[in-house]
Amino acid sequence: MRPDKAELLKRLSRIEGQVRGVAQMIESDRYCIDVLTQLAAIRSALDATALGLTGQHVHHCVAGAIAAGQGHEAIDELMKVLQRLTR
Repeated sequence: MRPDKAELLKRLSRIEGQVRGVAQMIESDRYCIDVLTQLAAIRSALDATALGLTGQHVHHCVAGAIAAGQGHEAIDELMKVLQRLTR
């Protein structure tokens, strides 16, 4: 098991709760700005989770690939996913 797996799952569970909360806000016809504020918080939480996972990937997977002589492939793969994350 990854040492950060429990923390990642905890974060995702929290985000899941936030998403359910936004759905309830919409059902309750809450003020749009309040809903948008919560959506921004969800996006921020997802970004922080992705950044943490990216850091773990770099330190473990990419570093291991570089040590094994497969660094270019690992870096290319990382760059592709970073492009998707930043769009």
